[in-house]
Amino acid sequence: MAVGGPALFLGADTPCVALVRPELDVNDPGLRLAAERAGVSPEEFAGPEDTWQMLADRADGESRGFVLPGFAVAEAAAFADALLTALDGDADFALDLADGALGLEGRTRGDDRVALLARVTSPDGGEDPLELELGALPVADLRDELEDFRRSLA
Repeated sequence: MAVGGPALFLGADTPCVALVRPELDVNDPGLRLAAERAGVSPEEFAGPEDTWQMLADRADGESRGFVLPGFAVAEAAAFADALLTALDGDADFALDLADGALGLEGRTRGDDRVALLARVTSPDGGEDPLELELGALPVADLRDELEDFRRSLA
């Protein structure tokens, strides 16, 4: 099935954190077949287009994935802007997204990299937070990812 939509990936590989808004193509043959098998229309199977998800994957295989209820494009854009601003500074930073669903701490380094620690917490509070050390990422690459994400929101 074809899946598109805005997506922000933090991390070089695994571990990683992703904020995504999947958009399923209701004309995709695979989606139409899956909808038929489920006994629903392709539109119903694809679901609403404004549903955001948080995904996290650690190197040890532990992962989390959940929907962010009530999350909006404006919040995604504000988070990207705040992270871009934080990357422009020389100080360590801490950011919060979706009422704590993602806590992000950054420690700047002298080699044009930033070490990121993510804390992912399900909005329903059913599990302990999942901590992920995302590693020391090149600031230039992270800025490019954030700019691409911002453009995808338009």
